[in-house]
Order: sequence, then C-alpha cells, then structure tokens
Amino acid sequence: MSEASASELACEARLNLRHLPHYMDRISDRLQSFEADASQEGQRIDFRFAFGGASFDMERLVMRANAADRDGLARIKDLLATAVRVYAREENPEIVWTGDLADETRLAQLREMIVTDVRDLTPHMRRIRFAGEDLSRFAKFGGMHIRMLFPTREIPDPLWPMPGSNGLPAWPSDDRRPVARVYTIRALDVANGIIDVDFLVHPGESVGAAWAMQAAPGMKVGIMGPVGRPVRPAAWYVLGADETGLPALARLLETLPAETKGVAFVEIAEDGERQEIANATGIELHWLARNGVPAGEDRRLADAVCAVAWPQNGSAFGWFAAEAAAAKIVREHWRGTLGFGRDQTLAAAYWRRGAAGLMAG
Repeated sequence: MSEASASELACEARLNLRHLPHYMDRISDRLQSFEADASQEGQRIDFRFAFGGASFDMERLVMRANAADRDGLARIKDLLATAVRVYAREENPEIVWTGDLADETRLAQLREMIVTDVRDLTPHMRRIRFAGEDLSRFAKFGGMHIRMLFPTREIPDPLWPMPGSNGLPAWPSDDRRPVARVYTIRALDVANGIIDVDFLVHPGESVGAAWAMQAAPGMKVGIMGPVGRPVRPAAWYVLGADETGLPALARLLETLPAETKGVAFVEIAEDGERQEIANATGIELHWLARNGVPAGEDRRLADAVCAVAWPQNGSAFGWFAAEAAAAKIVREHWRGTLGFGRDQTLAAAYWRRGAAGLMAG
C-alpha cells in the first residue's frame, strides 16, 4: 500500500474525470514502465516506486502521492499529472495538488548551469561541460536525459519555468520562453557539480546544434530532469543507435555491470566519427558507417538490430534510439514479431527526417 507515514510528504489532487476507468489501464502501464509495482484492492490502485508511492481512488476520483523527500514527491506528481494529461486529454483535466509542497515557488527539477569547457570529440560531436549546484536529483529515478532550456537570438535572456498547481512546469509567455530540447547526460559528477553533454553539430534548423557551435565558457542554460524511461536491469542487451542516440548508448556501455553481455550497433556518417568509449561490459560494439548515404536513409542499423537472436534463457532488454522510421521498424519487430512488451524493450525516435525538434536536435 502507498499510505504515507507520519514522516513522509504527501499530497492529493481531485480528478473531475467521468471516464477515468476507461484509460486507467494505460495510465497504469505507463507508470509501471517507470519501475512502479502496481496492486489493486477494490476501487483503489496503488503504485510503489523506489522513491515513494501513489494511488488512484477510482470511487472518489482522487489521486495521491507520497515520498520521503522533496525530489521524490515532485517526481511522482510529475509522473501522475503527465499520465493523466496524456490519456485523459479529451476531458481536458484540471489538476490542482493540495498538501505538502503545494506552495512551492522553485521548480524542483530545474537548475541553472554555466558552461565551463567545450571540446570536439570528432568532427561532428562536441562535448560541453556544465557546472551547477545540487545535482543529486539527476542521479535518481533512472532517467538518463535532461530537457535543456536554450536562449536564442530572438530571446537572449529567457525566464525559467515556475511550479504549476498541477505539479508540472508553468512556462513564461512566448516572448520570454526558452527553447527546450532533450539531450542525454553523457557523464554526471554530483560531488563536483558537473554534467557533460555531447552535441551532434550539423547544418540545419537544430536549435541545440546552433547553440553548441557557438558555446563558450560562462554561457548559461537551464536544465530540467531527469526525463525518460529507465533502462531495466538485465543480463543481456541488444542496443542500437545513430549519432543522436550515441551519447546514451555510450553511457550505458560505461555504466552497466561488468558481467553484462549482449551486442550493440552504432550508425555513424563515416569512420572519422568513431569515438573512444570505455566499454566496461561484455557487450560487443559494432560501428556501421553510412559513407555518403544521408542520415535517416540507411536501413542497416535497423536491419542489424532486428537480425539479432535473443537468448532463450535469462533476462534480456532491447534498447534503440535513432531516426523515427528506424525506431518504428525496430519497435514493430520487438513488439509485434517477437511479442515483447515495455518491460523488455525501449525503441525511441530521437529525430524525424524533415522535422526540427524531438530529442537530440
């Protein structure tokens, strides 16, 4: 059960949703993909995370959250409110939390960061180091990514978001709003207050790439997070990424347990884009160079990942991050052909040909 103890922080929000039971299964599935254990007793569904608990009272239409600390409570409020907004969109849900931290004036997941170092890893991959205070939350919750908030030529001095009554960020007006893009934390040093982020620099309409190309020490950005579904622990992995997913794949190879086995494929433009990865695992790494084929048009990455035979015994996980069409091929193979669910697969579209935005620019 997720009842709050006397020492815990707790809050609740009433849900004026006539059709909540219709999408509760999807809400539950989403929350469980963030490593929540679910249980049901009568009209009440409980979720237990490593960092706190939550519940939905289907009869009274109330959702509750509890956690031992501010970061945990903010994270659960964010997960619950996001799930309700996604699946109850047609009912235009109004979520107002009451209880602990309801009057917060500082967004728990926001930090202002300052550039301290810029260096090129390859001709098209630039590593930027950021310094900030109190970064411990970015080592929690299993999320590897952050939402970066960039100033632009049009809005050189943006305002950062504030806490909303629904537990989600409340953004400033468009004339002061920063541009947000999601990037991977390539390396995190909580003790020294340092985050490294790798940027794929390329021509085009990418706000992140344009910012990274002229980044210099002393420049400020905002970051929010961590975001993204956790990668489930497993004994064996199949990993696949193009350049946009390479920072996350490299971080996995450097941080998964040494006894981990599997195979990984990385698509790059040419061999000059290979970079040093301190692979601490037994996962075999293979580089696939496009050699002139435009990004997003080479099927070899998706085909290589789909051709891998999964082990018959032991725990296994598939992780893929690349262009949207390739991610769709891999997702349909893993989910449809092989019959695996969210608990064993994560295939994400980090970008889409012809579209700006999405994940890594």
